[in-house]
Amino acid sequence: MLKHNPDNERIKHKYFTFLKHANRLNEATIDGVAKALARFEEYTKYKDFKTFKHEQASGFKKHLIEQKNHRKDSKLSKSTIHSTFANLKRFFQWLAREQGYKSRIQFSDAEYFNSSNKDIQVATARRVQKVPSLEQIKHVIAQMPSNTEIEKRNRALIAFTILTGARDNAIASAKLSHINLEENSFYQDAREVKTKFSKTFTTFFFLVGNDIRQIVVDWIQYLKTQKLYGNHAPLFPMSEIGLNTQQQFTTIGLKPEHWSSAAPIREIFKQAFKLAGLEYYNPHSFRNTLVQIGQTRCKTPEAFKVWSQNLGHESVLTTLYSYGEVGRQRQSEIINTLSAKSDNDQVSESELAQKIAKVLIQQGVIA
Repeated sequence: MLKHNPDNERIKHKYFTFLKHANRLNEATIDGVAKALARFEEYTKYKDFKTFKHEQASGFKKHLIEQKNHRKDSKLSKSTIHSTFANLKRFFQWLAREQGYKSRIQFSDAEYFNSSNKDIQVATARRVQKVPSLEQIKHVIAQMPSNTEIEKRNRALIAFTILTGARDNAIASAKLSHINLEENSFYQDAREVKTKFSKTFTTFFFLVGNDIRQIVVDWIQYLKTQKLYGNHAPLFPMSEIGLNTQQQFTTIGLKPEHWSSAAPIREIFKQAFKLAGLEYYNPHSFRNTLVQIGQTRCKTPEAFKVWSQNLGHESVLTTLYSYGEVGRQRQSEIINTLSAKSDNDQVSESELAQKIAKVLIQQGVIA
């Protein structure tokens, strides 16, 4: 049975190149597009994309809605279905403009991949995010052993994540030269550090406890004084595999090379939370923790702007929209505080509007 179509493979490769270099999408996003196309091709039995008609789109929609997630033994989620349809719609709209396809494909036929308004609302609904508290993170770190150099690295890795709020790919690619302990900063140089959208910025250590900072300081000093690593060595070296005394392959120490991906970091997090008896929180969730801390500590728009900038966000609105959901406990506290205020303490609607407008002007959202 045919498992691929050569013409389809060639045009897909061209589209993926377009997404990477013209739309500047990352590999994970492009992988999602590739998965959507693979599902569609499997449904059409790998027919040439030149034969695409709106009937194929309609039939595929019905087909996908009935499919199951084999890992969960349940139907695919609304969000998975919606993202698959959206990726296919954009692909065929792009394809309808390409030489050799534009005379065969109707641009409007791609509209048949649209989900219903109801399904879109369900798929894109904002859900409550699970965020670890700072106390939970400190508990995890406290439970981690630190006898071997691998254990020291793993503990310092989690401490560094909450200290800086850095993304796991940035941490995996960081060098010792990017850390300045005198000014308590992590210089995320996009020429060497894998930052989102290849953005270069400086993160100053968040004030989450001297004990957290000291773990990171001790780790850096260990690499420099005991391992004799230079400035271009990785901040968190990969594990070295070798033979033990029983001639069995095992982890024997550190290797002064960067991890090729952030997967080992996520595995370290899983093991650490399991050891502490807590549910797993991934590295990215620590950024949400820091945003919630900022919501309580920052008393002025300027302070929250600085907090947001420290996470690598150009606009404070990015922080508010993407990470800024107020936790339930904090929501309750604020509501109770507001209801307890006297009429004399209330801000008028006009004053509130002026304050909001001032922040938006400062952010360049409005002129």
